[in-house]
Amino acid sequence: MLISAPCVVSLVWRLEDAQGQLIDELTAPVEFFFGGDDLLAKVEEALDGQEVGFQTQLHLEPEHAFGEYNPELVFFEPASVFDDKLQPGMQFEGPPEGATTEGLPADAIYTVTEVYPEHVVLDGNHPLAGIALRLDVTVRDVREATEDEIEAGSVSEPGISILHSAPGGSDLH
Repeated sequence: MLISAPCVVSLVWRLEDAQGQLIDELTAPVEFFFGGDDLLAKVEEALDGQEVGFQTQLHLEPEHAFGEYNPELVFFEPASVFDDKLQPGMQFEGPPEGATTEGLPADAIYTVTEVYPEHVVLDGNHPLAGIALRLDVTVRDVREATEDEIEAGSVSEPGISILHSAPGGSDLH
């Protein structure tokens, strides 16, 4: 079966930054909806019309991956807004309840990057924003999408994006 929308592809990959530092490696095949929200547009473009066994190496500039780094998505909140168990790396969907900064996108996932006695630094950028990437990808399987997958535009649970350019957590798969 050739890859064409809508279908489901099983992929493995190796993701590195432009200097060759490993970021993520997916060695067991994972299914992704092709023609929906699961994959970056440049990845779909490369896979379109291909079949099982296809391998490619992609160079993804930030604008084709997780976007440019936006310093306006970094903000400070009083430490009093959070509980005592707050640690760097924790994430919030949308600004945390009680946030004092106005106008922040409600659909971003904010990562705690620093915790100080008086304030906390939150970053709404994707962890890979502003980074050029190298992606070695191999197609392990292709199948027809189910009606539920077509309706959802994804094989994942609602709200989980996989190798997608929307703001998200540090996990890529």
